[in-house]
Amino acid sequence: MKINNVRCEQINEWKWKIPREGPMRAEGLVYATKEMMEIIRKDQSLIQVANVATLPGIVGYSMAMPDIHWGYGFPIGGVAAFSLEDGIVSPGGVGYDINCGVRLMTTGISRNELSNKQIKELVDALFKNVPSGVGSARKDLSLSQKELKRVLAEGAGWAVRKGFGTEADLDKIEEKGCIPWADPDKVSSKALERGKSQLGTLGSGNHFIEIGFVEEIYDEIAAKAFGLFLGQITVFVHTGSRGLGHQVCDDFISHLIKTAQKYHIDLPDKQLCCAPISSPEGKAYLGAMGAAANFAFANRQMISHWVRETFETFFRETAENMKIRLLYDIAHNIAKIENHNFEGKEITLCVHRKGATRSFGPGREEVPEAYRHVGQPVLIPGDMGRYSYILVGTTRAMSETFGSTCHGAGRLLSRHQAIKAAKGRSIAKELADQGIYVKGASKATIKEEMPQAYKDVSEVVEVVHNAGISRKVARLRPLGVMKG
Repeated sequence: MKINNVRCEQINEWKWKIPREGPMRAEGLVYATKEMMEIIRKDQSLIQVANVATLPGIVGYSMAMPDIHWGYGFPIGGVAAFSLEDGIVSPGGVGYDINCGVRLMTTGISRNELSNKQIKELVDALFKNVPSGVGSARKDLSLSQKELKRVLAEGAGWAVRKGFGTEADLDKIEEKGCIPWADPDKVSSKALERGKSQLGTLGSGNHFIEIGFVEEIYDEIAAKAFGLFLGQITVFVHTGSRGLGHQVCDDFISHLIKTAQKYHIDLPDKQLCCAPISSPEGKAYLGAMGAAANFAFANRQMISHWVRETFETFFRETAENMKIRLLYDIAHNIAKIENHNFEGKEITLCVHRKGATRSFGPGREEVPEAYRHVGQPVLIPGDMGRYSYILVGTTRAMSETFGSTCHGAGRLLSRHQAIKAAKGRSIAKELADQGIYVKGASKATIKEEMPQAYKDVSEVVEVVHNAGISRKVARLRPLGVMKG
């Protein structure tokens, strides 16, 4: 049964409920202000929240973060948890860019130590050293299929053992940079072929490397735990599993449309194609998805190694002396097997986060020991013209959203709409006038990613902060951006 319209009831200033109606097995929960809801209602994303609530084995709410917008099957900004016994896993609940995610590196360098000219030269050097765009690859990196499967099994650990970074990095990555139940043998030969030349590449679209600085600190205790100080130079890396992850998603969407029928799962939208988690098909998808996620962890690890090398060459100083360290690396397109307390019971769930970020609170063993007393770092990139945020996970997130929060600003304009809106404008010059140097593979890429294509990330962050599912720690301001 298709859900054609959605009734929403306001709970408070920051939250809305979608009552359980028709085939829905759970209620919907949307984090947004009244003004945001007016924009959200313009696309089909609320219908998608309600549709997700019809899926078998859903536990708690079908949730949407304030950066919600229409996606494939699940909305982008969607979170849903499913029982391992009778629940499902869905490629649409993860997305095409499996383990698209972000990592943040901090330095001991202050903003006042760098001129605008040096920022430009540093971005140019990054553009030279880190492959970007669709077909780019490092000529000094070639992998056999056997070696690529090791990457898919070992994730960031493989990269570190090959000399890309250090063991200390692994402790600061979600899952220590490796999904343990990954199964490379469930990845198709076509996906392997697409991925073998793309490891260590940034990609195109909304992927980026951004040099910025800490402009404001809101939580001194968490900032100290994270090693942050005002004026500190930082580096964001945002990318995912490239063509390999896209092909894994494509492969399993084709398979699971038929599988849903096999298991008599009534779908309100075929894009919600899925399989029982306990089924051979469900296990196969999870294995392949985990392998693609490990590719992405290794990919970001390698890129951050080349960022360090670029800084070392540019400043003629060691990364250690410049105190270039990984603050954290987190996924925002993934399905994870996690233990949670729900209605007073400890249960194991498959938590889908699509355009949503893990936000584990203090005391969770998955949080690095250095951060465990304050909670997990939550990295929220904005757009290349305004700001980004560092948040921290909370106890409320654990009880209310299975430890989840927003992942970014969320698009307002499609890529086509952005290019149309940017006609006759030089986005790069507009940003340069603001003191932000942007270098992209093409003018079209920069136009697609212009700041006005996105919601104001500060408004998104205010919602999750006030709702208590993550808490503001610091705001970052961009200085130089490399786009694929």
